[in-house]
Amino acid sequence: MRLKRIFSMAWGNMKLRKLRTFLTTLGVVIGITAIIALASLGEGFRMSITERMEQGFELDVLTVIPGSLFAGPGRRFTRIQAENVTKASNVSIATPVIQMGNVTLYNEDKKVSAFVATAVNFTEFLEVFPDRFSFEEGELPEEVKNDTMIIGYKVNHMNETEAAFAHPNDKVNMTVSIPTDQPPYFRLENHTFTVAGTLERKGTPGLTNFDYWVFIPHNVAMKIYSLTDMDFADLIFVKVSDSELSETVAEDIEDMFPPYQITVLVPLSFIEQVDSILNMVQIFLTSIASIALLVAGIGIMNIMAVSVMERTREIGILKAVGAKNRTILTMFLAEAALIGIVGSLTGVPAGYGISHVLSYVLSGFATPQENHVFQRPEVERATIVPVFSWEWAFIAVIFGIAICILFGLYPARKAAKLDPVEALRYE
Repeated sequence: MRLKRIFSMAWGNMKLRKLRTFLTTLGVVIGITAIIALASLGEGFRMSITERMEQGFELDVLTVIPGSLFAGPGRRFTRIQAENVTKASNVSIATPVIQMGNVTLYNEDKKVSAFVATAVNFTEFLEVFPDRFSFEEGELPEEVKNDTMIIGYKVNHMNETEAAFAHPNDKVNMTVSIPTDQPPYFRLENHTFTVAGTLERKGTPGLTNFDYWVFIPHNVAMKIYSLTDMDFADLIFVKVSDSELSETVAEDIEDMFPPYQITVLVPLSFIEQVDSILNMVQIFLTSIASIALLVAGIGIMNIMAVSVMERTREIGILKAVGAKNRTILTMFLAEAALIGIVGSLTGVPAGYGISHVLSYVLSGFATPQENHVFQRPEVERATIVPVFSWEWAFIAVIFGIAICILFGLYPARKAAKLDPVEALRYE
């Protein structure tokens, strides 16, 4: 019997038992819907996280930190060490940074405190982060003076309803806490700076969120803390010529120091690791969703076993008129395959639609809490846009059809092996 005729008979038998066929197919639809919905959400979540990380970290900028997780915090980098990092292969420029804690800014009756001032070489720093210094007011002067200060947006606008903390050419007093050997183990020093400009709002997460930073010249910080060339930098930002070479450059820099003396943060490597983890999570969730499809397969086996019992005389008649065992087997497997095809093709668009509903619900739950200016970086509302993947759709359809055929194989073989004489006598 031709395959086309077999599928036609299988479709006719399914139409005779519409409710049973509908309920059986519904199980497959639910399984495929769950797989596609989770796969689309997982892909959208992965892409969203990757994009946010790429915005928060320049992929061609490495951060070199003294110390390590195993050896603990290290001492500051020396001038020679910073210069050696600059000479590493594929390094465009390396700039030292000094972090100044426990500082307070005063501008007449206005006060800002509890944040970190950052001492940098402005010329080098702009080469490393050319896209981050966008000024709301003022500009960086061609000749940076020792009293030059640049203020980040959130420092300058603690409250959007109040006036800005400072404007270009304002004189700002900065109180710095200097560690000492005698109780109370610190002393306060006051230094005056002239505001050259204030930065625009960026709202970018990561180490380089300039909204919360205040910048002063590197040499001024060294004078304030009485530092020498042996205590030259707390951090070194390294710009590489090609982001694809960042891991190689990081290894070269690590080779310049004894083991565990430094840590090099490589954004590209970090993003790749996170992407790999998210892929594993996506596969795990999709595997859980596949359980629903296995349950549907058991339902198919059960329904087809009942169908074999109901159609025993029909099978006996078919065999009596010359139908072979493989024809009966193919006829029942064709019914299982048709259930899988219809259920899978229906479940794919249904799953993609459900993923958008789940995305809307999850985005509502993921709304960030109230932002405290100097406690955490500004966080944008998390949104997950489901991404339809033809690869996952193809896998889901093939998997759905395969499950239906697999679970339909036992009752189909049972029908094919029926003795025609016994089948005709069956009541």
